Amino acid sequence: MKKKLGKLETQFFAYMQMRKLKTVRNGDLTSSLLRLAPDQERKLLSRLSRGGLIARVRPGLYLVPPQLPLGGAWTPSEALALNTLMEDRSGCYQICGPNAFNRYGFVDQIPNRVYVYNNRISGVRKIGSVVLTLIKVDDERLGATEEVTLNGETVSYSSLVRTLLDAVYDWSRFDSLPRGYEWIRREIRTKRINIQDLVKVALRYGDTGTIRRIGALLENQGVDTAELGKMMRALKPSSSLIPWIPGRPKRGMVNRQWGVVINE
Repeated sequence: MKKKLGKLETQFFAYMQMRKLKTVRNGDLTSSLLRLAPDQERKLLSRLSRGGLIARVRPGLYLVPPQLPLGGAWTPSEALALNTLMEDRSGCYQICGPNAFNRYGFVDQIPNRVYVYNNRISGVRKIGSVVLTLIKVDDERLGATEEVTLNGETVSYSSLVRTLLDAVYDWSRFDSLPRGYEWIRREIRTKRINIQDLVKVALRYGDTGTIRRIGALLENQGVDTAELGKMMRALKPSSSLIPWIPGRPKRGMVNRQWGVVINE
């Protein structure tokens, strides 16, 4: 971190704080009261970013702290970093996977990065010390969310039932099976979720394998046949079998109705 601010850096922070600006883009300082030349502006922002005094969101866009940190580098909150990136790309998103598992009490471990379904960006981004794993999906796969306020920022999380669905749907990415089955059983047992809501979300956001696996689970839990019928009608006839737990040998009892080998 840069330990001592020069005249230009001091003027920059005074300008940003006076106007209560959270972000600065290339070109903002050339047309402002600072009247910097483009090259001068570029070098200033790069220098402050390298020193940990501002955080680069992407080339040409930076987050600026509301006040200078004392004795260390500044980093934005996860919520601020994510919202700024998504707003810049005019994207929609929802926090998912391990972060949602933790939020709803399925796991105790706090992830060291934020997993995000979104409709704009794929890959890993780092903003300050915030690491984002961005999973690009079609617009149709976004939904079933709830709004949460964190550090003064409103963020979108996958809902409880959507999180349970994704534990089955995105098992490979999140390493969430067979744990996800027990989470669903527990939520049904404690009546924390509504079966109709789970079925509705499964039909809208699940694929064939997910519907078959959740259908077999719900049948085993004695769920009303009307709800199971909704799921069955969404499936095309097939004689193929899929494993209950992907990645394990397909050995075990066969649930013919759902085409699932219970390979626990």
